[in-house]
Amino acid sequence: MATTNLNIRTDREVKDQAEKIFAELGLNMTTAINIFLRTTIRENGIPFALKLDIPNEATVAAIEEGRRIAADSSVKGYTNMDDLKAALEG
Repeated sequence: MATTNLNIRTDREVKDQAEKIFAELGLNMTTAINIFLRTTIRENGIPFALKLDIPNEATVAAIEEGRRIAADSSVKGYTNMDDLKAALEG
């Protein structure tokens, strides 16, 4: 199989962080990129979901409610599952 060079530009920090992770996995950058490219070919597309990380209205409302509850010292809290279960059953 003939090989070719692939030159890409990326932020230094991105490259360094990725190389650290790949090293922990026993991979180098070339092997990791080749895995990505081969998986892209096999799956006939990007091998992971591409989506905007924008929560819907229900999620935003739940996050806001959780923050209000966490900040409210009058709301009863539980430090273990047994106490929580007992409160839910009672």
